[in-house]
Order: sequence, then structure tokens, then C-alpha cells
Amino acid sequence: MCEHHLLPFHGRVHAAYIPRGRVVGLSKIARVIEVFARRPQVQERMTAQIADLLIDELDAHGVGIVVEASHTCMTMRGVKKPGSLMVTSAMRGSFKTDQATRSEFMSLVVSR
Repeated sequence: MCEHHLLPFHGRVHAAYIPRGRVVGLSKIARVIEVFARRPQVQERMTAQIADLLIDELDAHGVGIVVEASHTCMTMRGVKKPGSLMVTSAMRGSFKTDQATRSEFMSLVVSR
């Protein structure tokens, strides 16, 4: 739900992490994403909050988050551009500092 317009936005969250020993079930990551997605939110902040929580709580070497979403405020009001996507990303740890790690993650996201 967009906090500016109180209209929904729908999309996908691509999440990756490199564990530092502790590995969590995939459902836990999905639950974290759901918690942030259910709040009135702006996509940019939601992307950063997911990345920050995962890097802190998992003590991971790195976390990469990419969010692709279609915003109702852009498709039904204002500019009326159906099919337009907003893409945001947040890279933490090795995903931010290591070009090869970031490139591998992004190549997997783009191929979807």
C-alpha cells in the first residue's frame, strides 16, 4: 500500500543472501517481506528496510534485494501508464562491495 496515495502496488521481491554460517528457511525471508509489504509504505524505503533487517538479523556476508512493482497510482490516475514498473534495489555487505557477487545476483534477477 503506497503511503502517499493509499493505493496498492503489486510486484515481486528478489532476495539473496550469503550466510556467515547461519542459514534460515526460505519461508522466514518471505515472512519478513510480507511484514514490510503490508504496511503503508513507499517502495524505496521498503526495499532498504528488508535489506537492513536481513543483514542485521542473519549476520550475513551480504544481502541483495530488488523490488519490481506496478503502482496503482501510476496506472489508474495521474499519468495513466499501465504496465509501467518501478524497480528499486538495496545491496548490503558483499553485494555492495564485490562487483562479481552483485553481477551474478543481478543477472539472475534480470533473467526472470
